[in-house]
Amino acid sequence: MSAPSLTPSKAARVRPAQPPADDPPRRGGSFGRSLKRNLTAHGFLIGAVLCFAFFSWYPMVREFLLAFQKTDRGEVSWVGMDNLSTVFNDPAFWQAWRNTALFTVLALVLGFAVPFVVAIVINELRHGMGYLRLLVYLPVMLPPVASVLLFKYLYDPGYGLLNEVLGFFGLPEQQWLQDPGLSMLSVVIASTWMNMGGAALIYLAALQGIPGELYEAAELDGAGLLRKIWHVTIPQTRLILSLMLLMQVIATMQVFVEPFLLTGGAGPEGSTTTVVYLIYQYAFNFNNYGAAAALGLLLLVLLAGVSAAYVKLSRVEDE
Repeated sequence: MSAPSLTPSKAARVRPAQPPADDPPRRGGSFGRSLKRNLTAHGFLIGAVLCFAFFSWYPMVREFLLAFQKTDRGEVSWVGMDNLSTVFNDPAFWQAWRNTALFTVLALVLGFAVPFVVAIVINELRHGMGYLRLLVYLPVMLPPVASVLLFKYLYDPGYGLLNEVLGFFGLPEQQWLQDPGLSMLSVVIASTWMNMGGAALIYLAALQGIPGELYEAAELDGAGLLRKIWHVTIPQTRLILSLMLLMQVIATMQVFVEPFLLTGGAGPEGSTTTVVYLIYQYAFNFNNYGAAAALGLLLLVLLAGVSAAYVKLSRVEDE
Protein backbone atom coordinates (compact mmCIF):
# COMPACT_ATOMS: atom_id res chain seq x y z
CA MET A 1 0.00 0.00 0.00
CA SER A 2 1.55 3.26 -1.09
CA ALA A 3 1.96 6.24 1.26
CA PRO A 4 -0.51 9.06 0.92
CA SER A 5 0.71 12.00 -1.11
CA LEU A 6 1.48 15.18 0.87
CA THR A 7 0.87 17.44 -2.13
CA PRO A 8 -2.62 18.90 -1.94
CA SER A 9 -4.77 18.51 -4.92
CA LYS A 10 -5.87 21.44 -7.05
CA ALA A 11 -9.31 21.22 -5.58
CA ALA A 12 -7.96 21.34 -2.04
CA ARG A 13 -5.86 24.43 -2.63
CA VAL A 14 -7.27 27.45 -0.81
CA ARG A 15 -7.48 30.56 -2.98
CA PRO A 16 -7.26 33.97 -1.32
CA ALA A 17 -10.49 35.80 -1.11
CA GLN A 18 -10.87 38.46 -3.81
CA PRO A 19 -12.68 41.71 -3.06
CA PRO A 20 -15.87 42.31 -4.94
CA ALA A 21 -15.45 44.02 -8.29
CA ASP A 22 -17.65 46.92 -7.26
CA ASP A 23 -15.68 47.61 -4.04
CA PRO A 24 -12.71 49.94 -4.94
CA PRO A 25 -9.62 49.90 -2.72
CA ARG A 26 -9.54 52.47 0.00
CA ARG A 27 -7.16 55.32 -0.69
CA GLY A 28 -8.46 57.95 1.67
CA GLY A 29 -5.21 58.23 3.61
CA SER A 30 -2.93 58.74 0.58
CA PHE A 31 -5.42 61.14 -1.03
CA GLY A 32 -5.54 63.23 2.13
CA ARG A 33 -1.76 63.39 2.36
CA SER A 34 -1.48 64.35 -1.32
CA LEU A 35 -4.12 67.05 -0.91
CA LYS A 36 -2.38 68.47 2.15
CA ARG A 37 0.98 68.48 0.38
CA ASN A 38 -0.42 70.24 -2.68
CA LEU A 39 -2.27 72.80 -0.59
CA THR A 40 0.95 73.63 1.28
CA ALA A 41 2.90 74.01 -1.96
CA HIS A 42 0.21 76.18 -3.54
CA GLY A 43 0.03 78.26 -0.37
CA PHE A 44 3.73 79.09 -0.57
CA LEU A 45 3.39 79.77 -4.31
CA ILE A 46 0.41 82.08 -3.83
CA GLY A 47 2.26 83.98 -1.10
CA ALA A 48 5.29 84.50 -3.35
CA VAL A 49 3.11 85.65 -6.25
CA LEU A 50 1.24 88.10 -4.03
CA CYS A 51 4.48 89.57 -2.67
CA PHE A 52 5.88 89.88 -6.19
CA ALA A 53 2.66 91.48 -7.44
CA PHE A 54 2.51 93.96 -4.58
CA PHE A 55 6.15 95.03 -4.65
CA SER A 56 6.87 94.74 -8.40
CA TRP A 57 3.77 94.71 -10.61
CA TYR A 58 1.74 97.27 -8.68
CA PRO A 59 4.53 99.93 -8.70
CA MET A 60 4.94 99.46 -12.47
CA VAL A 61 1.20 99.85 -13.10
CA ARG A 62 1.07 102.80 -10.72
CA GLU A 63 4.02 104.43 -12.48
CA PHE A 64 2.32 104.00 -15.85
CA LEU A 65 -0.82 105.71 -14.55
CA LEU A 66 1.11 108.53 -12.86
CA ALA A 67 2.94 109.28 -16.12
CA PHE A 68 -0.37 110.58 -17.55
CA GLN A 69 -1.72 112.21 -14.39
CA LYS A 70 -1.13 115.34 -12.37
CA THR A 71 -1.66 115.70 -8.64
CA ASP A 72 -2.50 119.17 -7.39
CA ARG A 73 -3.43 119.61 -3.72
CA GLY A 74 -4.54 116.01 -3.47
CA GLU A 75 -6.67 116.14 -6.61
CA VAL A 76 -5.66 113.82 -9.46
CA SER A 77 -6.41 114.77 -13.04
CA TRP A 78 -5.49 113.31 -16.42
CA VAL A 79 -3.09 115.47 -18.42
CA GLY A 80 -2.24 113.11 -21.28
CA MET A 81 1.20 113.78 -22.75
CA ASP A 82 1.90 116.96 -20.76
CA ASN A 83 4.29 115.19 -18.40
CA LEU A 84 6.31 113.80 -21.29
CA SER A 85 6.40 117.26 -22.85
CA THR A 86 7.69 118.71 -19.58
CA VAL A 87 10.44 116.12 -19.42
CA PHE A 88 11.52 116.59 -23.03
CA ASN A 89 11.68 120.37 -22.69
CA ASP A 90 13.88 120.22 -19.59
CA PRO A 91 17.51 121.17 -20.46
CA ALA A 92 18.76 118.61 -17.91
CA PHE A 93 16.94 115.79 -19.73
CA TRP A 94 19.43 115.31 -22.55
CA GLN A 95 22.40 115.95 -20.29
CA ALA A 96 21.19 113.23 -17.94
CA TRP A 97 20.91 110.75 -20.81
CA ARG A 98 24.40 111.65 -22.08
CA ASN A 99 25.88 111.23 -18.61
CA THR A 100 24.07 107.93 -18.12
CA ALA A 101 25.31 106.64 -21.48
CA LEU A 102 28.86 107.75 -20.63
CA PHE A 103 28.69 106.03 -17.26
CA THR A 104 27.37 102.85 -18.92
CA VAL A 105 30.17 102.78 -21.50
CA LEU A 106 32.92 103.45 -18.93
CA ALA A 107 31.41 100.98 -16.47
CA LEU A 108 31.32 98.28 -19.15
CA VAL A 109 34.94 98.94 -20.13
CA LEU A 110 36.05 98.62 -16.50
CA GLY A 111 33.26 96.79 -14.72
CA PHE A 112 32.85 94.13 -17.40
CA ALA A 113 36.52 93.46 -18.16
CA VAL A 114 38.10 93.79 -14.69
CA PRO A 115 35.98 91.09 -12.94
CA PHE A 116 36.64 88.66 -15.81
CA VAL A 117 40.40 89.24 -15.63
CA VAL A 118 40.32 88.89 -11.84
CA ALA A 119 38.42 85.60 -12.16
CA ILE A 120 41.00 84.28 -14.66
CA VAL A 121 43.87 85.18 -12.30
CA ILE A 122 42.19 83.54 -9.30
CA ASN A 123 41.40 80.44 -11.35
CA GLU A 124 45.09 80.06 -12.26
CA LEU A 125 46.19 80.28 -8.62
CA ARG A 126 45.80 76.89 -6.97
CA HIS A 127 46.74 78.01 -3.44
CA GLY A 128 44.68 80.39 -1.34
CA MET A 129 41.71 80.43 -3.71
CA GLY A 130 39.19 80.57 -0.88
CA TYR A 131 40.97 83.52 0.73
CA LEU A 132 41.13 85.34 -2.63
CA ARG A 133 37.42 84.76 -3.25
CA LEU A 134 36.64 86.30 0.14
CA LEU A 135 38.98 89.21 -0.54
CA VAL A 136 37.36 89.94 -3.91
CA TYR A 137 33.81 89.71 -2.54
CA LEU A 138 34.53 91.78 0.57
CA PRO A 139 33.65 95.18 -1.03
CA VAL A 140 30.20 93.86 -1.91
CA MET A 141 29.55 93.05 1.76
CA LEU A 142 30.48 96.57 2.88
CA PRO A 143 27.64 99.09 3.19
CA PRO A 144 27.62 101.47 0.20
CA VAL A 145 27.94 104.49 2.50
CA ALA A 146 31.13 103.09 4.04
CA SER A 147 32.60 102.41 0.59
CA VAL A 148 31.71 105.91 -0.59
CA LEU A 149 33.31 107.50 2.48
CA LEU A 150 36.46 105.51 1.74
CA PHE A 151 36.61 106.83 -1.82
CA LYS A 152 35.82 110.35 -0.65
CA TYR A 153 38.96 110.13 1.45
CA LEU A 154 40.94 108.78 -1.51
CA TYR A 155 39.67 111.55 -3.82
CA ASP A 156 40.06 114.42 -1.35
CA PRO A 157 42.07 117.24 -3.04
CA GLY A 158 43.81 118.22 0.19
CA TYR A 159 44.89 115.04 1.98
CA GLY A 160 43.57 112.30 -0.32
CA LEU A 161 45.71 109.22 -0.83
CA LEU A 162 45.56 109.40 -4.64
CA ASN A 163 46.99 112.90 -4.70
CA GLU A 164 49.65 111.83 -2.23
CA VAL A 165 50.67 109.05 -4.62
CA LEU A 166 50.73 111.48 -7.56
CA GLY A 167 52.84 113.91 -5.56
CA PHE A 168 55.28 111.14 -4.64
CA PHE A 169 55.92 110.52 -8.34
CA GLY A 170 56.13 114.22 -9.12
CA LEU A 171 52.79 114.38 -10.94
CA PRO A 172 50.31 117.25 -10.53
CA GLU A 173 47.43 116.81 -8.11
CA GLN A 174 43.92 116.32 -9.49
CA GLN A 175 40.49 117.55 -8.48
CA TRP A 176 38.89 114.13 -8.81
CA LEU A 177 35.33 114.99 -7.85
CA GLN A 178 35.46 118.72 -8.52
CA ASP A 179 36.69 118.56 -12.13
CA PRO A 180 33.86 118.01 -14.68
CA GLY A 181 36.25 116.02 -16.86
CA LEU A 182 37.24 113.60 -14.08
CA SER A 183 34.14 113.37 -11.90
CA MET A 184 32.35 110.71 -13.95
CA LEU A 185 35.49 108.58 -14.28
CA SER A 186 36.01 108.82 -10.52
CA VAL A 187 32.44 107.63 -9.93
CA VAL A 188 32.97 104.72 -12.34
CA ILE A 189 36.16 103.61 -10.56
CA ALA A 190 34.39 103.64 -7.19
CA SER A 191 31.37 101.79 -8.58
CA THR A 192 33.58 99.14 -10.20
CA TRP A 193 35.41 98.46 -6.93
CA MET A 194 32.16 98.31 -4.96
CA ASN A 195 30.29 95.92 -7.28
CA MET A 196 32.82 93.71 -9.09
CA GLY A 197 32.92 90.96 -6.44
CA GLY A 198 29.68 89.25 -7.43
CA ALA A 199 30.51 89.25 -11.14
CA ALA A 200 34.01 87.92 -10.45
CA LEU A 201 32.63 84.95 -8.48
CA ILE A 202 30.12 84.16 -11.24
CA TYR A 203 32.89 84.22 -13.85
CA LEU A 204 35.08 82.07 -11.60
CA ALA A 205 32.35 79.43 -11.28
CA ALA A 206 31.99 79.40 -15.07
CA LEU A 207 35.76 79.04 -15.55
CA GLN A 208 35.95 76.10 -13.18
CA GLY A 209 33.36 74.28 -15.29
CA ILE A 210 35.56 74.30 -18.42
CA PRO A 211 37.10 70.84 -19.08
CA GLY A 212 40.86 70.80 -18.64
CA GLU A 213 41.25 68.67 -21.79
CA LEU A 214 40.48 71.73 -23.90
CA TYR A 215 43.40 73.66 -22.44
CA GLU A 216 45.67 70.64 -22.82
CA ALA A 217 44.72 70.34 -26.48
CA ALA A 218 45.38 74.04 -26.98
CA GLU A 219 48.82 73.68 -25.38
CA LEU A 220 49.64 70.79 -27.69
CA ASP A 221 48.79 73.06 -30.61
CA GLY A 222 51.25 75.62 -29.28
CA ALA A 223 48.69 78.13 -27.98
CA GLY A 224 49.90 80.69 -25.48
CA LEU A 225 47.98 82.27 -22.63
CA LEU A 226 46.19 84.88 -24.73
CA ARG A 227 45.28 82.40 -27.46
CA LYS A 228 43.90 79.96 -24.89
CA ILE A 229 41.75 82.72 -23.43
CA TRP A 230 40.53 83.79 -26.85
CA HIS A 231 39.89 80.32 -28.34
CA VAL A 232 38.92 78.33 -25.23
CA THR A 233 37.91 80.49 -22.27
CA ILE A 234 35.74 83.06 -24.02
CA PRO A 235 33.82 80.57 -26.25
CA GLN A 236 33.16 78.27 -23.29
CA THR A 237 31.83 81.16 -21.17
CA ARG A 238 29.98 82.98 -23.96
CA LEU A 239 26.55 82.42 -22.43
CA ILE A 240 27.58 83.75 -19.02
CA LEU A 241 29.41 86.70 -20.61
CA SER A 242 26.39 87.72 -22.68
CA LEU A 243 24.03 87.39 -19.72
CA MET A 244 26.30 89.42 -17.46
CA LEU A 245 26.62 92.05 -20.19
CA LEU A 246 22.85 92.48 -20.26
CA MET A 247 22.62 92.63 -16.47
CA GLN A 248 25.39 95.21 -16.23
CA VAL A 249 23.80 97.39 -18.90
CA ILE A 250 20.51 97.34 -16.97
CA ALA A 251 22.28 98.04 -13.66
CA THR A 252 24.48 100.85 -14.94
CA MET A 253 21.59 102.60 -16.67
CA GLN A 254 19.93 102.83 -13.24
CA VAL A 255 22.95 104.16 -11.34
CA PHE A 256 22.06 106.47 -8.47
CA VAL A 257 23.85 105.68 -5.21
CA GLU A 258 27.45 106.34 -6.25
CA PRO A 259 27.01 109.78 -7.89
CA PHE A 260 24.48 110.84 -5.25
CA LEU A 261 26.84 110.09 -2.36
CA LEU A 262 30.11 111.08 -4.02
CA THR A 263 29.17 114.29 -5.85
CA GLY A 264 25.79 115.16 -4.39
CA GLY A 265 24.02 113.83 -7.47
CA ALA A 266 24.51 116.56 -10.05
CA GLY A 267 28.26 116.99 -9.71
CA PRO A 268 30.29 119.91 -11.06
CA GLU A 269 28.42 121.58 -13.92
CA GLY A 270 25.92 118.70 -13.92
CA SER A 271 28.60 116.23 -15.06
CA THR A 272 27.26 113.35 -12.94
CA THR A 273 23.52 113.97 -13.31
CA THR A 274 21.98 110.65 -14.32
CA VAL A 275 18.47 109.72 -15.39
CA VAL A 276 17.58 108.14 -12.05
CA TYR A 277 18.92 111.18 -10.17
CA LEU A 278 16.75 113.41 -12.39
CA ILE A 279 13.76 111.21 -11.49
CA TYR A 280 14.67 111.73 -7.83
CA GLN A 281 14.79 115.50 -8.36
CA TYR A 282 11.39 115.59 -10.08
CA ALA A 283 9.76 113.55 -7.33
CA PHE A 284 11.33 114.82 -4.10
CA ASN A 285 12.76 118.25 -4.95
CA PHE A 286 10.14 119.57 -7.40
CA ASN A 287 7.16 117.51 -6.13
CA ASN A 288 6.30 116.69 -9.73
CA TYR A 289 5.46 113.00 -9.49
CA GLY A 290 3.93 112.93 -12.95
CA ALA A 291 7.16 114.07 -14.62
CA ALA A 292 9.14 111.62 -12.48
CA ALA A 293 6.86 108.77 -13.52
CA ALA A 294 7.06 109.82 -17.18
CA LEU A 295 10.86 109.78 -17.11
CA GLY A 296 10.84 106.45 -15.31
CA LEU A 297 8.50 105.08 -17.98
CA LEU A 298 10.93 106.16 -20.70
CA LEU A 299 13.76 104.39 -18.90
CA LEU A 300 11.60 101.28 -18.51
CA VAL A 301 10.80 101.22 -22.24
CA LEU A 302 14.48 101.61 -23.14
CA LEU A 303 15.62 98.78 -20.84
CA ALA A 304 12.77 96.57 -22.04
CA GLY A 305 13.91 97.17 -25.62
CA VAL A 306 17.49 96.24 -24.71
CA SER A 307 16.28 93.04 -23.05
CA ALA A 308 14.08 92.15 -26.03
CA ALA A 309 17.00 92.70 -28.41
CA TYR A 310 19.17 90.43 -26.26
CA VAL A 311 16.54 87.66 -26.31
CA LYS A 312 16.14 88.02 -30.07
CA LEU A 313 19.88 87.84 -30.72
CA SER A 314 20.21 84.85 -28.40
CA ARG A 315 17.55 82.95 -30.31
CA VAL A 316 19.20 83.76 -33.64
CA GLU A 317 22.57 82.49 -32.38
CA ASP A 318 20.99 79.29 -31.00
CA GLU A 319 19.38 78.57 -34.37
